[in-house]
Amino acid sequence: MTPQREARRARIILHRINGLTQEQTARTEGVNRPVVVQWERRFREQGIEGLREARRSGRKPSISDRIKEEIITEVTRPPKGFTQWSSRKMAKAKGVSANTVQRLWRANDLKPHLHRTFKVSNDPRFEEKFWDVIGLYLNPPKRALVLCCDEKSQCQALERTQIALPLGPRRVRTGTHDYVRHGTITLFAALSYLDGKIFRQTAPQHTHKEWLAFLKKLDREIPSSLSLHLVVDNYATHKQPLVMEWIHARNKRQERMQGTHRIHLHFTPTSSSWMNLVERFFRDLTVDCIRDGSFTSTKELVASIEAYLQDHDLSPKRYVWKAEGQAILEKIQRSRAAIEAKANA
Repeated sequence: MTPQREARRARIILHRINGLTQEQTARTEGVNRPVVVQWERRFREQGIEGLREARRSGRKPSISDRIKEEIITEVTRPPKGFTQWSSRKMAKAKGVSANTVQRLWRANDLKPHLHRTFKVSNDPRFEEKFWDVIGLYLNPPKRALVLCCDEKSQCQALERTQIALPLGPRRVRTGTHDYVRHGTITLFAALSYLDGKIFRQTAPQHTHKEWLAFLKKLDREIPSSLSLHLVVDNYATHKQPLVMEWIHARNKRQERMQGTHRIHLHFTPTSSSWMNLVERFFRDLTVDCIRDGSFTSTKELVASIEAYLQDHDLSPKRYVWKAEGQAILEKIQRSRAAIEAKANA
């Protein structure tokens, strides 16, 4: 497509070729006579190429390459007393605008305002435990039920000090930042990997006694013909001697009756709660039911959680493990190598 300015220059030349005077051509194209003279001369000297837009040098850059490089490279070295650069701080330090800093950071995919947490497991049996748990997800055993188990402890019954205002046109939801505490409860939950069903029990405390009571509840509610493979973390409650003794006794009885063990424990590596899929459910529960709520008592909190879970039971959501195990291990190995390199630098 020809730019309009070049098309007008071509029409000027055509008018002159067709016999129009310079004055007539200027009136026809709505320009001054010197403009007609200029493009007529350029056409005689350079032909059709003379009518094209010449390349312009443009405005000289107002920021030196050295300053640009410093804005990019020094982003990882915040000033003394600060943990990170802001665009305004960097702009003031380098004598440029905040927009310039933001543009350079954006072009180089630098985001000093973002911060993510992580923890690389130092468990000496990491890979063994990793493949044990991943194997349950990718290839569940037959005549067995895989349950991702954990406790959501310290669920606080927080009552906001004033009534919250609801969402409305041109108004976001509001809620007071302060609250009154009315105690805590612990939610014991087991997520069925097969269908997303949640087995649960609430308790006022979080000790091995409550955990053992939850295990007995699972044993009662789930058909005895199925083996239970429980994915749990390394919390001491899960390994308490009385708990292990009960599991051992229950397995002996099952072995006598059906020739199989009833309960199998699969421990995730230390600092690897992300492998336990029930943590994903706890996140949904927190966002959907607990975080923005206001509860006048633990009883009201428990009722709210139970109502949420009853609704969940009507259409359980299955959490499916999709990540490839080897890709995860390679990422963890890269993280370990980066940490070691940083420590030795």
